[in-house]
Amino acid sequence: MGISTWLLLLLTHPLEFRTLLQYHIYHDQKRDITAKNEHATSGWDRPTMRRCWDFLDMTSRSFSAVIKELEGDLARVVCLFYLVLRGLDTIEDDMTLPGSVKDPLLRNFHKHSLTPGFSFTGSGPDEKDRQLLVEYPVVIEELGYLPEAYRNAIIAITEKMGAGMADFCARAEDEKQVAGPETIADYDLYCHYVAGLVGEGLSLLFSASGKESPHLGAQLELSNSMGLLLQKTNITRDFREDVDERRYFWPREIWAGAQYGGGFGRMEEMCTPPEGTVSLPGVRERAAWVQSAMVLDALRHATDSLDYLRMLKNQSVFNFCAIPATMAMATLELCFMNPRMFTTNIKIRKAVAASLIMRSTNPREVSYIFREFARKIHARALPSDPNFIRISVACGKIEQWCEHYYPSFVLINTAGGSASQSIDSTDARGRTYLEYQKRDDLRSKKIRLEEIRASMAMNGGRVPAKQDVGLQELLLYIGGGLLVVVCVTAAVIYLVLQISD
Repeated sequence: MGISTWLLLLLTHPLEFRTLLQYHIYHDQKRDITAKNEHATSGWDRPTMRRCWDFLDMTSRSFSAVIKELEGDLARVVCLFYLVLRGLDTIEDDMTLPGSVKDPLLRNFHKHSLTPGFSFTGSGPDEKDRQLLVEYPVVIEELGYLPEAYRNAIIAITEKMGAGMADFCARAEDEKQVAGPETIADYDLYCHYVAGLVGEGLSLLFSASGKESPHLGAQLELSNSMGLLLQKTNITRDFREDVDERRYFWPREIWAGAQYGGGFGRMEEMCTPPEGTVSLPGVRERAAWVQSAMVLDALRHATDSLDYLRMLKNQSVFNFCAIPATMAMATLELCFMNPRMFTTNIKIRKAVAASLIMRSTNPREVSYIFREFARKIHARALPSDPNFIRISVACGKIEQWCEHYYPSFVLINTAGGSASQSIDSTDARGRTYLEYQKRDDLRSKKIRLEEIRASMAMNGGRVPAKQDVGLQELLLYIGGGLLVVVCVTAAVIYLVLQISD
């Protein structure tokens, strides 16, 4: 950001200026992959891996920073995993490729990723990541340096994802089928292939690294939900960009179904007409109901994602997963009931992103972030929306999850570098908890007093014998020690007298 941008931000959004300033001052980069002591794990000393890091920066500005901060060789492994899947995704998104070319490429991409020298130069000139496929041999070479457990996991996920993408691309080519998913179940399956499998693959890599529990790789449902939350958020936000490129990912069941407020013949009909033109009757309102249905569908993966995050124990892995999740919730809140989404590409402000990065450090804080955005979504929901009750339930589930695992009346104080816990007495639940605690303490004291009285009654009103015995034993130990000292001293004096005589 230039000086003029900072000044403009200070004048227009002073609170955001403060947040960004704090981020740039206090949020230090935790790892420098270019440092010499990191070469063994980052591979920066090899030209091929340096090029792979360059491709990561070019293809993903959002994920690049968090990937580089993963501990040990996990950063390099995830970088290569991302580039392999980015190459696969570039082929799938290229609308200039005919099905006869795209289908075999997708289905055999896992084999090509193990074939030295393979590259693909047939991508359309407007594909932003086409250069990655042109120089794909550098990725193939680096895959060969990975331990077998890592490489097998990456190739297995690539094979499943390529087959799934090919199936959906073949369906889109069929003139008898409607472009894009037909039902919500089809939508879930598509998102599983393009994102849920990414979550499963990352769980396998985390487990193989030893930085997470071995059973994490078997958490397929939770891993899938993490991927689906991020993918569905991106699909919802990128509506206008995808429609302009004639890519259709929203399920027809939602945008054409009357039960969701839809009933559109084509997805393009939801785009708000430019200023000065006549809008179709009810288009803006019905588009808002379809939009809320898409946000609602993404929200059903929120609590599973929180469950997944609670299982992570490595801080760098947690940050890697938590930051995109909280940004997804912020994006869903931004999209909800926002007509600008149909006319332009929208994204959360930089200050919001910086705040989320600084806050997403532990499961408790992340769950509270989820709850904050869920409350904002619920506050903007309209009773006239056909999805109103379902949205209320979805937001309520997030609220319930947070209160179950991290009750808000339990306050955590981290001042001074150490964490301490206290109870909020202004909260009705906190007062109830304190009353129960007070009652339990009184009950414990009463039971102890009764035990002492019973012991005194058995000993004729005297203090329990156990205390007298302890005093007697102490006196015996002291007397015995003095006797030993006297005996030893007398023996030494006797010997000295005998020797001197």
